[in-house]
Parts: sequence; C-alpha cells; structure tokens
Amino acid sequence: QVQLVESGGGLVQAGDSLRLSCAASGRTFSGYAMGWFRQAPGKEREFVAAISKDGGNTKYEDSVKGRFTIFRDNAKNTLSLQMDNLKPEDTAVYYCAAVQVAWGFTLYSDRGAYNYWGQGTQVTVSS
Repeated sequence: QVQLVESGGGLVQAGDSLRLSCAASGRTFSGYAMGWFRQAPGKEREFVAAISKDGGNTKYEDSVKGRFTIFRDNAKNTLSLQMDNLKPEDTAVYYCAAVQVAWGFTLYSDRGAYNYWGQGTQVTVSS
C-alpha cells in the first residue's frame, strides 16, 4: 500500500504558476505509475496528466498541454505537477493517484485504473 499527500495548492491570478507536489510513503514509489486528476465543483473528477513509473512516458489532457508538466523524483518519492499560465478554468481540487504496474512505460488516463489517492489540494485561479 502507498500513502499519498498533496501540497502546493493556493489562490493565484490568471497567468501565474504553481507547482503541486505529491509525497508518497509506504511501498516502493518507483513501482507505481502516477497521475494527477482534478475535480471542479459540480463536475466529475477528470484526468490531467500521467507518468510512467520510470518517468519516461507522459500523457496530458488536451487543455493543459504546453502549460502543465508532470515529473517525478523516484529517489525522493515525489510526484510533481508544474502548472504555468494558469486559467480560471483550471480551478479545482487536484488529486494525485497511484497504481502499481509491471512495465516501465505503462501509464493510465482512466481514473478507474488507480487504486491509491491523496486527499487533494485546492487550486483557485482568479481572472
């Protein structure tokens, strides 16, 4: 089992940047593919970005491509999401998620594939 704790959320203005972090503890972090999801009020939780366990494969939701970057440090058991040029529509609670995988290149954009979740961190972008 792995425990996930997000941090780094806050209130920013449109065009600003934020970096979210997800600290993992428990089982070997490097054995897990990771993802970021977000949930706005009244909406379903949606995919933002994912990364393979070795960090060599990434995937992004179309609206964040070119603005968000997902990366990980397996030595520090940390997942990060660098968010640049933030927009009001990025306002949501952001969650990190983990799933144990066998292959280094595997990643998932389907939230149902993940079985470990953090508690979330709020990101609010004002216009």
